[in-house]
Amino acid sequence: MKPYKRIFTIVIDSLGVGAMPNAAEYDDEGCDTLGHIDASMPKFHIPNLAKLGLANLHPLKHVAPAAEPLGYYTKLLEASVGKDTMTGHWEMMGLHITTPFKTFTETGFPQDLIDELEKRTGRHIIGNKSASGTEILDELAEQEIQNGDLIVYTSADSVLQICGNEETMGVETLYHYCEIARELTMRPEWMVGRVIARPYTGSKKGEFKRTSNRHDYALKPYGKTALDALKEAGLDVISIGKIKDIFDGEGITQAHKSKSSVHGMEQTIEVMEQDFHGLCFVNLVDFDALWGHRRNPVGYGEELERFDELLGVVLNKLQEDDLLIITADHGNDPTYKGTDHTKEMVPFLAYSPRMEGHGLLPVSDTFAMIGATIADNFEVSMPKNTIGTSCLKQLK
Repeated sequence: MKPYKRIFTIVIDSLGVGAMPNAAEYDDEGCDTLGHIDASMPKFHIPNLAKLGLANLHPLKHVAPAAEPLGYYTKLLEASVGKDTMTGHWEMMGLHITTPFKTFTETGFPQDLIDELEKRTGRHIIGNKSASGTEILDELAEQEIQNGDLIVYTSADSVLQICGNEETMGVETLYHYCEIARELTMRPEWMVGRVIARPYTGSKKGEFKRTSNRHDYALKPYGKTALDALKEAGLDVISIGKIKDIFDGEGITQAHKSKSSVHGMEQTIEVMEQDFHGLCFVNLVDFDALWGHRRNPVGYGEELERFDELLGVVLNKLQEDDLLIITADHGNDPTYKGTDHTKEMVPFLAYSPRMEGHGLLPVSDTFAMIGATIADNFEVSMPKNTIGTSCLKQLK
């Protein structure tokens, strides 16, 4: 079978399709991101996702299964422990995470870390709790600006986030503080997956807005991934959204930062005009950040409808030797308790204009089927100590 020249892998961040068999270990019994969004919508218009078999994979109230789905579809189980962004993406590209990244959702960061951060930055730290990024600005940004304090907070992910006003603190100063925090959180007892700079503008409550100058300081993957294998073989690895940050730049040849999920899809459509050979890897974070964590199922559903409209453009632009894969990295059921991610299976939808068949594939026991399939297509060996089995021969 002739290989595909270009593969587009789009991650709809947090679009789980039902609880994992071990969801009870995470206190996530009964979670179902897609199903509960569908049930919460007065109507749900996602015709292009439906064409790709999403409603065949997961029965939906408002969306009928496709009589003749365009491609192949299945569910992927997560082999790794945890349910965060880095775990999901790293596993997709072949890494098996056996020790979860540290989270400080319930307790805030240890006082020893806060003391050291205050000493190194020369600023008094406020916040130090799990919070929504917009809510903590309304609560504390005026105080940060007036007193020269520093807002530090976390979320359900393994992250330490620092806010800084672009006019009064400056982006470069904020980045410097995040570099200090990244150095400190390399210690095993404080190690988080990412330190995130969260710049904002505005001077009073109700006017604060986060800007696109966000910057993530991530841990490097503990081993080589499918992305490294592709790059070392001379193939293009184009990242859109926060993919570059998640892999700390490892295995990436070209990167595009996105302002929103809609912008990420627009960038994907622009990249489709390039004559490249390799992978375009896309993360669309708004589903998770704006709707899942904020427990807004209708907002999530409407974001999926906006995505679906642009997906129609992608489908029309696919060439005969292109392969499109749509998946997710974890769940974030917007109807569920708390604000945490949910331990869920994720969808795998695959389509190329040259496919002659379609239908349900066997459920995979790991997200790493994605990386293994991509590497197999480009006749590249997966790095040592990676996991995953290719399904390329079934995509015909």
